Amino acid sequence: MRVVFFGTPAIAVPSLDALTRVADVVGVVCQPDRPAGRGLEQHAPPVKARALELGLSVVQPEKLRTGEVAAWLRAREADAALVIAYGRILPDDVLATPRRGCLNLHASLLPRYRGAAPITWAVVRGEAHTGISLMQMDSGLDTGPVYTQHALAIGPDETAAELGVRLGELAAQVVLEDLARVVAGELTATAQDAELATLAPILTKDDGRIDWAKPARAVHDHVRGMSPWPGAWTRLDGKLFKVLATGASHVDAAGAPPGTLLFADKSGVVVACGTGAVALLRGQLEGKKPLTASELVAGRTLTAGARLA
Repeated sequence: MRVVFFGTPAIAVPSLDALTRVADVVGVVCQPDRPAGRGLEQHAPPVKARALELGLSVVQPEKLRTGEVAAWLRAREADAALVIAYGRILPDDVLATPRRGCLNLHASLLPRYRGAAPITWAVVRGEAHTGISLMQMDSGLDTGPVYTQHALAIGPDETAAELGVRLGELAAQVVLEDLARVVAGELTATAQDAELATLAPILTKDDGRIDWAKPARAVHDHVRGMSPWPGAWTRLDGKLFKVLATGASHVDAAGAPPGTLLFADKSGVVVACGTGAVALLRGQLEGKKPLTASELVAGRTLTAGARLA
């Protein structure tokens, strides 16, 4: 089968590798190179880098609604397009061009967590399971019918970054097991129940701010869910303080105001929450390098009685 691949970040690379094992990959579409790092040099997205290593043809359109991408796709005579984390909404002319349309590997168990950031929001909201849904794309936001779903347990301390790696590997298995059967018409898609849908909206920097008034478990889930981006953050004496890692604590907050550092010594750093407390394991003060809790205490960045807000 002839398949065009749409994808951009690292999570999509295992699926591209898997696709080369089961299909003739007749083109790869990813977002344009972007400036990154202190020097703001142009960097190729991971999918482009891997596609070039595989000797595949790559296009990086700035716009999708000019008709040029649909024309390019028609020239590929593709049986299907496979999409995973491409990062843009495909217009109707692109969706309709491949013989079997466009198929999406979505990183949630649809209809839960439709949208741009399903991995992050599943972790932030304390979900115990997520997975990969292989679906037929339509003009809605992840609203198309679903062919197969593969579930994955979320570890209680797993970050969104760590979960993303495992979901990328699971998506590759879905490509190997299910894609050819879908394109051959051997599997039937099931419509989603819209009443059960939840959203996973695109993230902003403000989403990373910690609400210490929430229960300790919710604060911990927030910190691990916001890793690596936008990152969990709070303020310490008016300065930005990034909370890089937290853990469980059995310390009794004893009515202390949320955000209060109950302990900050050699035994660790414990922060009061709305209910319970969390151990602060790693952090980074604005303008400084990341440090462990013991290093933050030794440098007197964190002291007992201080308040994070």
